[in-house]
Amino acid sequence: MRRPARSSPEVTRPVCTTCPYCGVGCGVVARVTGERTVDIAGDRDHPANRGRLCSKGTHLGETVGLNGRLLHPMIGDRRAAWDEALDLVADRFATAVAEHGPDSVGFYVSGQLLTEDYYVANKLMKGFIGSANIDTNSRLCMSSAVSAHLRAFGEDVVPACYEDLEAADLIVLVGSNTAWCHPVVWQRIEAARSRSGVKLVVIDPRRTETAEMADLHLPLRAGTDVRLFNSLLAALRARGQVDEAYIAAHVLTAEGFWEGIAEDADPGAAAAACGLDPVVLDAFFDLAARHPRTVTLFSQGVNQSTQGADKANAIINFHLATGRIGKPGAAPFSITGQPNAMGGREVGGLASTLAAHMDFAEDHRDRVGRFWGAPALAAVPGLKAVDLFRAAGDGRLKALWIMATNPAVSMPDAGAVRDALAACPFVVVSDVMADTDTGRLAHVRFPAAAWGEKDGTVTNSERMISRQRPFFPPPGEARPDWRTLADVGRRMGHGSGFAWTTPAEVFDEHCRLTAFENDGRRRLDLSPLIGLEAAAYDRMTPVRWGADRVFADGSFSTPDGRARLVAVRQQPLVNHDLILNTGRYRDQWHTMSRTGLSPRLSQHRREPLVELHPDDAARFGLADGDLAVVRTAQGESVFRLAITDAQRPGEAFAPIHWTDRTASGGRTGRLADPAADPVSGQPGFKRTAMTVTRLHTDWRAFLILRGETGVQPDCVWWAAVTAPGGRLFELAGNGDPHALEALLPDGERMTAVDPARGTLRIGVLKDGRLQGALFVARDGRLPARDWLLAQLSETVETAGLLAGRAPGAAVDRGPVVCACFDVGARTILTAIAEQGLTSVAEVGAALSAGSNCGSCRPAIARLLAA
Repeated sequence: MRRPARSSPEVTRPVCTTCPYCGVGCGVVARVTGERTVDIAGDRDHPANRGRLCSKGTHLGETVGLNGRLLHPMIGDRRAAWDEALDLVADRFATAVAEHGPDSVGFYVSGQLLTEDYYVANKLMKGFIGSANIDTNSRLCMSSAVSAHLRAFGEDVVPACYEDLEAADLIVLVGSNTAWCHPVVWQRIEAARSRSGVKLVVIDPRRTETAEMADLHLPLRAGTDVRLFNSLLAALRARGQVDEAYIAAHVLTAEGFWEGIAEDADPGAAAAACGLDPVVLDAFFDLAARHPRTVTLFSQGVNQSTQGADKANAIINFHLATGRIGKPGAAPFSITGQPNAMGGREVGGLASTLAAHMDFAEDHRDRVGRFWGAPALAAVPGLKAVDLFRAAGDGRLKALWIMATNPAVSMPDAGAVRDALAACPFVVVSDVMADTDTGRLAHVRFPAAAWGEKDGTVTNSERMISRQRPFFPPPGEARPDWRTLADVGRRMGHGSGFAWTTPAEVFDEHCRLTAFENDGRRRLDLSPLIGLEAAAYDRMTPVRWGADRVFADGSFSTPDGRARLVAVRQQPLVNHDLILNTGRYRDQWHTMSRTGLSPRLSQHRREPLVELHPDDAARFGLADGDLAVVRTAQGESVFRLAITDAQRPGEAFAPIHWTDRTASGGRTGRLADPAADPVSGQPGFKRTAMTVTRLHTDWRAFLILRGETGVQPDCVWWAAVTAPGGRLFELAGNGDPHALEALLPDGERMTAVDPARGTLRIGVLKDGRLQGALFVARDGRLPARDWLLAQLSETVETAGLLAGRAPGAAVDRGPVVCACFDVGARTILTAIAEQGLTSVAEVGAALSAGSNCGSCRPAIARLLAA
């Protein structure tokens, strides 16, 4: 695998750690090269990735600086000592509990926490404060899969491992743009297809880059997954492919289950309900019938639904009824979105669980209470995420502690969430960043250790526990989250329960709880890891708990040891003229507090786009590149419009990443419907009724500024991304654009004004270096930004400055395709034409594009086919 070229300065001893992004859990080798610089490579010995990294992991070294870091505790707008801040938080939480009861307080935590952090938070809230009001942002991404596992297996266990992808004959991806969102898993799928001819089916309303590479794409109507998989099971039953012997031995069938499946047996009716071509649907049924070694990998397109748990159970039903589970290459496989969503599930970080895969049953409460010596163990499940913030808004919560997440952006109906935080009497935020949309509403902010400073463990999507190791000391007064929580616990009078001095001690207690009075029915049992001394904990290599395929023996974690076929029916869908689907961009992560620091990662998509089918754009009178106002019942936000036939008519897509710190629009959390799955509590981000109208502006512009800047322009619309050496703003507005000149720094100015054409161009120089540039056009025609951005790191060529390009022939590389090697579309097209390139591999050999993480290979294939 080729990687971007790097310099080779003197380096310290390499540190093996784990990537802080998605649930793939890739191993990373970090070599410190300076005070806050590090060289990043994939860990070839880590079983999850064997040296592979995606674009985000490749550029982790660009995200470890101290720009924007929170370096000391804050009470309101003033710096505070740790003791003062800790005393205040402990007092306010204790007072709320004393005056209003334990359910008057809550924690909202995150899959970005380490398992040790999660464990301490869960123990403090459920065991010693006495409420289960602790929920996690993992509620937003995988709690439907948790509920489905519990209903089917009796325990939240993922019954698969990555090796199953190589052993399968058929891989079905449901609601997963794997090439973008889990690129290293995508590489394994690509390798399996190349090596053994594994067939690939992608089920997704959008024709994503992943779908374009599939043997078969089912662009189903959003929300109809239950009908699809019920119909698949009916078709396989009609073909005699239900494994009656396996069911008889290992599965309990719900009453009326098969009668319900039979009601969905008509393939024509199923095709109509799912919005699919009957020929395509039959091809899917045929592939499933001919390839019994099937892995169904599902993600947010399944989980983020008001019927998400039923969707996941429909998938699991297909596997249980056909015996496609517990065998190499045969499993339902929920792949998580965050690095430690699984670790949070293991310790009990969801409001609906207690701890260590135990719930609130009396025997479980008795066991956990005795183990913890808990004085006030929570008796019932707590408030799930959506309800937790509603309680903050209506006065039920008197104190709320938010850790390692940004719910003012990421929650559905985020405007209401902001109102709730503003109304809550006491809000605490633990974060690495000084300025976040959520932090702006906090009464106390604690500075947390970031990736590269944290010390603990994470669990990936296949149950692999890996170490995250520090290679930098925490800057300023930043501390690990587990330590901050333990300090508060001691101040609240619970000293003996929170007396750890190292994360190894916390991890050991977590392992002992999983094993405590475990009768073998709970597959989560970390007995082999009990008793690790600090040195052994530090040396710990990746280990998968449970067997590779935990249900290979046909025994499940239910009282009778049998799995359950859960009867699920497709719920009627309300028809809307246009619906909004939300999701991720390839090179960004959540609300960009980390990836937004990387110049390379910020070039793939420089502004938030709303994507519409051409038919929808035409009926709403919209053109590609327009600014569009998207409105829902919850709020509105502005996006740049991208017209693409990859969208289904009647459906739109927008990314989740932009915040008030990075744009005046593009806020999808403000738009999403907060309606949640009644079983899992997971919000349905994928089907929000919307309208779209054009936003008229007098001019468009872009602004380039050198260095770090907190500028937030005052105009109708703006969006900003990090660029090499500075920051790039895209702008649009009405009235006189000359007011934008105030945003430019001091220096020698070069100016060109053409009132007739409505253009304004200004470059600001100092000591021969570009400090800033402002280009405005009333007709919207502006030069490419790349050459001007390059001048931030070079001695500027003044002859071409106001033209926005080098003197002579213009060279435009086009939009970035490969973020790993910074290769644009026009560069690739030119190489294809001039060198006669005919394959993705040949493009990689010529330009390196596509030869590292592989997430851009579908885009390169599209260019080759153009």
